[in-house]
Amino acid sequence: MTSQYLDIESISGLHKYVGAPSPKHPLISLIDNTRFYAQCPRQLTAFRFGFYTISCKRIHGVLKYGKGHYDFSEGSLMFTAPWQVITGSIEEGGVEEGWALFIHPDLLNATELGQKMHQYSFFNYDVNEALHISDDEKQLIRDCVAKIEREYSQNIDKHTLRLISGNIELLLNYCDRFYDRQFYTRAKVSNDLVQHFERLLNDYFAKDTLVDIGLPGVKYFASELNLSPNYLSDLLNRFTGKTTQEHIHLRMIDKAKSLLWGTEQSISEIAYDLGFEHPSHFTKIFKTKTGKSPSAFRNLN
Repeated sequence: MTSQYLDIESISGLHKYVGAPSPKHPLISLIDNTRFYAQCPRQLTAFRFGFYTISCKRIHGVLKYGKGHYDFSEGSLMFTAPWQVITGSIEEGGVEEGWALFIHPDLLNATELGQKMHQYSFFNYDVNEALHISDDEKQLIRDCVAKIEREYSQNIDKHTLRLISGNIELLLNYCDRFYDRQFYTRAKVSNDLVQHFERLLNDYFAKDTLVDIGLPGVKYFASELNLSPNYLSDLLNRFTGKTTQEHIHLRMIDKAKSLLWGTEQSISEIAYDLGFEHPSHFTKIFKTKTGKSPSAFRNLN
């Protein structure tokens, strides 16, 4: 089985690929999933779209994505950012229903929404972290999408951009709310992941090899937990009030305090032992988190 990569840079190029008429707006379009996947070969296919995608999927069958198989028969929302690789195929005999909204970033660049798209971190979640929605939520989302479609299908005037971007922002805010709900309705799974993360964090800082392996990054823990970095940070932030990076820094600070009060090592030696290449970086983080420099903290003892 060979992988094929397909880059689609424009909305008009997307319409051409699926055999649809010319788009009604050059920077945004809503396409039926059945039509889109009718053009996809059954073998594993990788797409890279030059736009944001919001896709509502209901699959009769199983979606294969990478090495995993996922059941989205109840309906799910998936989000991807521009140029994010999307790899997947529907198992033989499967049929996909639903829709996909494609939004070119140029549409949003001149709007307030364009400046805060990074706040919607679910655009960088993995497929297994999709948003599963109820029938009521699905209808609410569909109403928002219908307003967007109706607006971009009309003649463009001075109000068009503001109304389209406003309805996109409303749609994304609802999705943000529903993700919050999903984190808490799956509290058992979420709590297990938080506890697993805390064990991994403690085990990492218990090693005596930080000088060789360096400080852990967010990607390390996300990989260990089979999560995307964004999803892990959002999960931790909702249940602990701190992001993954903040947890890493706080655990590092705890170990640094122990070394500052329990050893005679110099500040530079402690920094190197904690995995820092430059002691000044350690000092900066320590002072930011504690309000005191490492030497001032040591003198408190």
